[in-house]
Amino acid sequence: MLTYHLDPQSKTPLYEQLYRAVRTDIMSGALAGGERLPSKRRLAENLRVSQITVETAYSQLLAEGYLTSAPRRGYFVQPQLAVPAAAAPPRAAVAVPANHRPAEECRYDFRTNIVDNGCFPFATWARLSRAVLSEDAERLLQATDPCGAPALREQIARYLYDFRGINVSPDQILVGAGSEYLMHLVIQLLGRSRVYALENPGYRKLYQIFSASGAAVRPLPLDKSGLRADALAASDASVVYLTPSHHFPLGTVMPAARRMELLRWASAAPDRYIIEDDYDSEFRYASRPIPALGELDREGRVVYVNTFAKSLAPGLRIGYLVLPEALMARYRERFSLYSSTVPSMDQYTLAAFMRTGGFERHISRSRKVYQARRDALIAALDRELSGLPHEISRSEAGLHLLLHMRNGMPERELIDRARTAGVRVYGLSAYYLPPVKPPRATLVLGYAGMSEREIDEAARLLKEAWQ
Repeated sequence: MLTYHLDPQSKTPLYEQLYRAVRTDIMSGALAGGERLPSKRRLAENLRVSQITVETAYSQLLAEGYLTSAPRRGYFVQPQLAVPAAAAPPRAAVAVPANHRPAEECRYDFRTNIVDNGCFPFATWARLSRAVLSEDAERLLQATDPCGAPALREQIARYLYDFRGINVSPDQILVGAGSEYLMHLVIQLLGRSRVYALENPGYRKLYQIFSASGAAVRPLPLDKSGLRADALAASDASVVYLTPSHHFPLGTVMPAARRMELLRWASAAPDRYIIEDDYDSEFRYASRPIPALGELDREGRVVYVNTFAKSLAPGLRIGYLVLPEALMARYRERFSLYSSTVPSMDQYTLAAFMRTGGFERHISRSRKVYQARRDALIAALDRELSGLPHEISRSEAGLHLLLHMRNGMPERELIDRARTAGVRVYGLSAYYLPPVKPPRATLVLGYAGMSEREIDEAARLLKEAWQ
């Protein structure tokens, strides 16, 4: 008898949950070709749902060709479609990024790929969305410029000039659905045959994105000023990816001298480029945000990348590129046939949010919230770990910090003991390519998604785990 867990509290209807479960079993080979399925009445009784639920699920599977039926005999798995279980290929091992592993068993999670949903201005966003529907209904139904809605690109250009020191035309801005899409697009624009240099340690998903696109990657070491210019010059790379305003995960801020050194590297040969990712530049607590590397670019060698994932919400999937004029011309020539990947509704709502000052006010409020959490985390760690040798990187920016432990436990043991206590923490070694054993045990702690009460309790549990 088929047994599935159907959740009556889910937004997905019960019949659709059942339909998906049976279809999965058919395609995986768990239900063999020609196998007879339970009658509607028996399956309904077993799953404790109505016969209508089962009938609807069976009807959908029948309509899509996953099942066949015979009068007075019932429903059978389509023989031609089913995959025998023995023939199913083994699943390849996939490296799961540290920040995306299941965390159900942990009460507290210091993950870095999250923001506080409570900071999102739901009421303001809803009001502006209604206004856009009322005032811009006709534009919403029209095809959007492949580079994005002009209204949004104008607001992004104004914001970049006022807060990042970058003076660009809206015509140089390309709006796209998140950083992953934008990086794929940059690789297509610059060419897959190039060699791309990446910061090491760095954001591991980038390595996967570049490798999946067929590009050669060179992970290069960092020093206290950021990516080492001598290592870049000695490599065969013609493009380098950087996070100069706030490196992830080390938190390094690249000084002006190193920035100029890298710009000179880009200018020393034709067709070299720097990809500047300014992913969380808004969250600097002790001073104004550091000016972007793109502000210093006078020869069109910097491709500037940013998103609204950290500043607003990852689920919006809105990011943008600032392309040098030569690359924008290349984009217009090769890719202008594609439609914009961000819905018009979201673009015009965000444009209104920025135009009316809502975005700046939201950033100001969010910065205060995250600064308070950073201070609370530092205070809690210093208090609870006072009896254990440790050091905290007291970063003045971003949404995470580094905790260096010197209590004799290796990094892996610290992580495992914390998980047993109900707290998920992340080792710095996982951000290296390939992963390395660090000279000292270092943990990467994101605090954006935790309240101050949760931070205090998590720090107490870490003390108990590491004593």
